[in-house]
Amino acid sequence: MIMKIIMQLGTLTCPSCMTKIEKAVANHDGVENVKVLFNASKVKANFDPEVTNADDLAQLVTGLGYEVENVKVK
Repeated sequence: MIMKIIMQLGTLTCPSCMTKIEKAVANHDGVENVKVLFNASKVKANFDPEVTNADDLAQLVTGLGYEVENVKVK
C-alpha cells in the first residue's frame, strides 16, 4: 500500500533549495511523485512503507540542512 507524506519545512530561501530537496527525496528507494512547493515550504511525496518510512524521509531532508517542522502521513 502506497502512503503519502507531507513535510512542512522551515522557509526555503531559493529555487535551488527546492531542486536539491526534490532530487534527494526522489532518488530515495521506495519514493515516487515528489513535489516541493516553494512558496508553501512543503514536500509532498508518495512512498512504499515496506521500503522506507516517514522518519527516514524527514532525516534525509534534515541531513541536507533543512528544518522539518511537521510531518503528516496519510
